Amino acid sequence: MNLVRSELLKIRTTSTWWIFGLITVPLWALALLFNWLQAETLTNMSDVPAEQADQVQAAASADSLAANLYTNGQFFGLLIVMLLGIVVVTSEFFHQTVTTTFLTAPHRSAVMLAKLAAAGMLALFFWLGTTVLNLIFGPLILHAVDVDAHLGSGAVWRAVALNGLAYLLWSVLGVGLGVLIRSQIGATVTGILLYLGGTIGAAIAIGLLAQRFGDWINKLQLLVPSLASGLMVSGAEIPGNPPRWAGAAVLIGYAVVTGAIGIATIRRRDIS
Repeated sequence: MNLVRSELLKIRTTSTWWIFGLITVPLWALALLFNWLQAETLTNMSDVPAEQADQVQAAASADSLAANLYTNGQFFGLLIVMLLGIVVVTSEFFHQTVTTTFLTAPHRSAVMLAKLAAAGMLALFFWLGTTVLNLIFGPLILHAVDVDAHLGSGAVWRAVALNGLAYLLWSVLGVGLGVLIRSQIGATVTGILLYLGGTIGAAIAIGLLAQRFGDWINKLQLLVPSLASGLMVSGAEIPGNPPRWAGAAVLIGYAVVTGAIGIATIRRRDIS
């Protein structure tokens, strides 16, 4: 616990966490506006192609609309906590304090576990903050589109909880990436490119392949961490898409492998 408190102190005594917090707020607001427009579109759709009717009906269900709004901001939020996980590790190399850290606490595995715990706590703090905002503004938007707040729905609260799990796991992915790429700028740029480029590129590729080879291609979403995260927070099962539990299982697998590689790497790497 002393190591975890030490890592949290390092975070609190720098401006990094609140700078990311200030960045998160406008990105969250932008996502809220998009999801509001999406909710209005889905609730007013009438002419839907027969082959898409089931998917649109599921996406327009009250559970799905509510879950989408109560987990609003996930896309950018996961990017932010991944970058925070990167900074938790790379700041040691950037400020050249890593040697002092390992001399003070020579058990490198324990130090890495403390960094993972600290990054995870910070990620849950960001999840909690955005969730509180979503619970304030989500019911207002649902009321505007003539949908009940649905705060008593188990499916909605499962989506909110799985969203918290996604935040936690993405912080682990960030720490692992920070260990593999010690340069703070290099790791940050790589993380952003992999997250944004990978998500957009994969979504386009899967959509095109699905049109050519069939809807079963949509199940390949599971291979892309950010798309797997999106599956976790759907309030209803969308026909043709993998189930929510599968998205959670795949993301957990990615996080476990990344965390293990990070610990193994830092134990063997020369940090002098």
